[in-house]
Amino acid sequence: MKNKAYILIAAAAVLSATSCSDFLDESLKGSYTAENYYTTAEKAEMAVNAIYNSLYGNILWIFGDVASDDSVKGGDDGDQPQINNIDQLDASADNGSVGTFWKDTYETIARANNVIANIPGMGLDEKTANQYLGEAKFLRAYSYFNLVNIFGQVPLKLNSQNTSADIHVGLSSVDAIYAQIDRDLRDAADGLGNSRTGRASKSAALALLAKSKIFQGDWTAASASIDEFETVAAGYDLEPVYADLFKSGGEDSVESIFAIRYSVSAIASLGNNLNVWFSPYSEENGYHFNAPTLSFVDNFDENTTLGLTDPRLDASIGRDGQPWFNGTTFKAEWGNATGYLVKKYDEDAVEGLAKSQSTVPQHRIRYAEVLLLKAEALNEASPANVALAAAPLNLVRGRAGLAPTTAATQSDLRTAIRKERRRELGFEFHRFFDVMRYGKEYAVAALGTGAWGTERYYFPIPQSETDANRALK
Repeated sequence: MKNKAYILIAAAAVLSATSCSDFLDESLKGSYTAENYYTTAEKAEMAVNAIYNSLYGNILWIFGDVASDDSVKGGDDGDQPQINNIDQLDASADNGSVGTFWKDTYETIARANNVIANIPGMGLDEKTANQYLGEAKFLRAYSYFNLVNIFGQVPLKLNSQNTSADIHVGLSSVDAIYAQIDRDLRDAADGLGNSRTGRASKSAALALLAKSKIFQGDWTAASASIDEFETVAAGYDLEPVYADLFKSGGEDSVESIFAIRYSVSAIASLGNNLNVWFSPYSEENGYHFNAPTLSFVDNFDENTTLGLTDPRLDASIGRDGQPWFNGTTFKAEWGNATGYLVKKYDEDAVEGLAKSQSTVPQHRIRYAEVLLLKAEALNEASPANVALAAAPLNLVRGRAGLAPTTAATQSDLRTAIRKERRRELGFEFHRFFDVMRYGKEYAVAALGTGAWGTERYYFPIPQSETDANRALK
């Protein structure tokens, strides 16, 4: 109480020596608003960097992997029960992981909206302004792409949160959300250059636009975007050794189109902590979540032309008797849930770094996926395109050492492409989205009847959002 009294006396003394007018007119120290922040090119760049920063720690893996047939929750029994509810497609509106993903993704959108609203009035040179706006629109589109595939109808927030109308926004239809995604990606592609320094690029925008069109079943538009990608995207190719994509430095691969990158930092939270979440407890003090399923392993049912196991299997997961890290051999008991653990985000121990300071990237768009999207778009457009569609598929298969596909009909090639996506992109958080877009028959076969009621499974909007957003009924 004595300290509080002294503070009040001191405050009274200051007020008595300062006129009310001067006191009220004094600017806040250390506080930024849109008016006083967006004043220099340096601050504009910092605002754009903050959008990327919001992607660190994103839990997309829980929805892309655990909700799918590629993995189960893993971890210790009883740990993170809300992830188990997602695994069982039985999540409620108060599920903690659902709420966290929603909050984090809308934080990315809010940061992007602030950049989009304020950059045009700063007087930056046109090239710089277009670059920053393009990056913000790409990241906003990427965020809404994840939201619409996880939740379906969501609030489409496109403005800074300055007014009640900007904060309390009702649900938009899935079609409307995809339309905005496509507009943002078109704008981004038109404004961005093709620098490959870890930022969004014209190539990344066109690749994601093609993917958006495929998810909407617009095969012609998807092919057009891929054609444009191939025109402007110089230097992309398949990384000769698949496993090298998932090592520190893999973000600079000729195959990487857009990845979440990490650098060595004294701040452990800025590293890729997925190696903590996914690695074995006994060997690395990890949490052993996101345990691969036998269904995923069984999908690798073709040997290479040399009679060897598809190298992508052991690059993606740890399995009994196969090399792990630091000269160790994986033991099935390390993955107590299924006998397997994810390998793509682990690495050999780096002296002086904490486990959570990993710099292994998270690839979100790779050239191999573009090739598979091209194969899918061509094949679905016409049964006459089978030979054309098989060509990009065979490039992906060839890198893995597999023989060219023998699929000779549209239906058989569709099956082959879907199988290849699962093998090639395993544990890069695509599978649940793919299972749902393939339709009811496929989804029910993969995930059970809970995957489809009157429509495909969507996760519930968090209760915290329906409580706070007055426009939601």
